[in-house]
Amino acid sequence: MAGPAPLSGLVLSGGYSQRMQRDKAALVVDGQTQLARAVHLLQSVCADVFISVRADQQNDPTRAGYAQIVDQLQDIGPAAGILAALRARTDHAWLVVAVDLPLLDANTLTALIAARDPTTLATAYRSHHDGLPEPLCAIWEPASSNLLDTFLRGGRNCPRKFLISHPVRLIDLAAPDALANVNTPEEYASTVASARRGAFA
Repeated sequence: MAGPAPLSGLVLSGGYSQRMQRDKAALVVDGQTQLARAVHLLQSVCADVFISVRADQQNDPTRAGYAQIVDQLQDIGPAAGILAALRARTDHAWLVVAVDLPLLDANTLTALIAARDPTTLATAYRSHHDGLPEPLCAIWEPASSNLLDTFLRGGRNCPRKFLISHPVRLIDLAAPDALANVNTPEEYASTVASARRGAFA
């Protein structure tokens, strides 16, 4: 029997950051941009790491230095980046993280990889808030590609709803704040204050 598919890393950085009113990938937390921090975390657990971008972001100074996968579908949110990665390397699984997870740490990623079940479509954390899958810190298996494509072409674009309606493995999150995201200037200010108090790993 063949072993599990090789695991690549993907940072989702193609959002418009409308609520933040600034590019979330370029925000500096704990001395580095959120994008750089996410890439470095994935590099600690994956042999190769890419970032997902919109076509108009490829030459952006924050993103230009990284290996990129360009979204093929437009205006559907993070699912576009996930599907583009699954299509780019059809024989690879993808450890996907959002760019706006400033409290994410290597232990959270390591635990997710250790719990990986390649016989399901994905392995994801169970939300600390509502018990639902966390699709933006998850391992997406190659078998999810065609089903996700069908899901999106059916007019649905929420990756969480996709995971809810398909067979996935859910695990509990040891550090509840590890997947807290930053969407507004107020949340960013609070996160920076936490960093200065030494709250980051």
